[in-house]
Amino acid sequence: MQHMLSLAFSAAMLGIEGYVVRVEADSAPGTPGFAIIGLPDRALGEARERVRAAILNSGFSYPAGRLLVNLSPADVRKAGPSFDLAIALALLGIDEQVGRAGLQELIALGELALDGKLQPVSGILPMVLGARNAGFSKLIVPACNADEAALVSGIELYAIDSLRSAVAVLMGHGAKWRRRTAAPVLDANDEAIHGDLVDVRGQLAAKRALEIAAAGGHNLLLVGPPGCGKTMLARRLPSILPPMSLHEALEVTKIYSVAGLLVGRAGIVRARPFRFPHHTISQTALVGGGALVKPGEISLAHHGVLFLDELPEFARSAIEVMRQPLEEGTVTIARAAGTFTYPARFQLVASMNPCPCGYRGARSAECRCDDAMVAKYISKLSGPLLDRIDLQIDVARVPFDDMLRYDGGERSASIRRRVVAAREIQGSRLAGSALACNAEIPGNAIRRYCELNEPALRLLAHASAKRQFSARALDRITRVARTIADLAGNDAIAAENVAEAIGYRSLERLGSAA
Repeated sequence: MQHMLSLAFSAAMLGIEGYVVRVEADSAPGTPGFAIIGLPDRALGEARERVRAAILNSGFSYPAGRLLVNLSPADVRKAGPSFDLAIALALLGIDEQVGRAGLQELIALGELALDGKLQPVSGILPMVLGARNAGFSKLIVPACNADEAALVSGIELYAIDSLRSAVAVLMGHGAKWRRRTAAPVLDANDEAIHGDLVDVRGQLAAKRALEIAAAGGHNLLLVGPPGCGKTMLARRLPSILPPMSLHEALEVTKIYSVAGLLVGRAGIVRARPFRFPHHTISQTALVGGGALVKPGEISLAHHGVLFLDELPEFARSAIEVMRQPLEEGTVTIARAAGTFTYPARFQLVASMNPCPCGYRGARSAECRCDDAMVAKYISKLSGPLLDRIDLQIDVARVPFDDMLRYDGGERSASIRRRVVAAREIQGSRLAGSALACNAEIPGNAIRRYCELNEPALRLLAHASAKRQFSARALDRITRVARTIADLAGNDAIAAENVAEAIGYRSLERLGSAA
């Protein structure tokens, strides 16, 4: 018996980007054995027994001799069971149970069960995109992943359910498994799942703040007693955000695919994400990581909203680590297996009570907190984090009589039209830069993009002297005033725009009052 070599191709992920992996299978004389090299993880090491059982239970012959499978590039750690199918086909190619030439023309993805059935895997979309970008046009994927893989146009896709079906495709009998692929088309009604602001009774000031936040991409903090509607307001912010572009939707879908949240779900993620983690969440779950590095909540909220209810109750280490993603729109996770970068350009909406008991300043109940308790409660949030929240607003309970007299309000669709118009103004102003909205304007570009008239400058200087705003807070106020002017269709920022923006710094007033 002499050395026999067979070559197949699969794909893997690094962060949310896919890349092609060469699967080289070699059979040599000697004591039978099976080794996998190329930095495999434990799940991939167990592929030896899965693949062996799948080949035999599918009616094929298992290659003789000492078997060696190499996964290239060998300097990148490989994880997960998605290489099973490619490994099995490469082994079958050793003694030409499948044609070796045909193996090199396609990408094979999927986990094998012991009976040869093909199981779905996570990360199909980025892997298919990576394969297409590498020049491959023919792919075999598990049938359960077909809807996700079909989002990538320009490929010949075969959605199969077993190892035997994969062999049939290689032998030229794959017509019945061929799937049509096409770039998805987004519909304007895709985001109805987020509810409508017309459902919120009263709260005109809070709705106005939500509109400003949506128009400029600003982070928002809602401060108010329990039961005043903070969560209801936050849940409806995505309903007034601009609809996602196809590029944004594909980016979000890639992240959800890597996180394993698309299995059993059809097609592209069409609605802007709304993530609502509990305050007991760990730092790893919030920002990403783990033994098998996965995106965290801040990446799952990419191009959408991350809502942190009862912000002071979150572990300080968890929320402080968000400072970098809030500024840069990405999160970098360093592990022994490598360094992973995930996108995290989300809009933060947080809520909190005005004091530990929640009733400071409320008419409906008596507050039991003294000034020291309030100061300690607010001090759980660091100044640098609060400086990154542009809008801080009070939300009061709506009186019962006002709720009874509520005769409807403005629907999210009409508010969204104003938001989209303001974003278009910003797009024209920021054309040629990497900036997408007012909230992203850096401090060194404030004067260029946020022109204040003389009365507005005087008002801002007076407020700064009186309230002792930090330099970052002054920049935030100016950006918010720029958005307010955009909503009004004004080129220059007027004094009334600055005055309204200053009014959205309620937590600083609360802290000074305490």
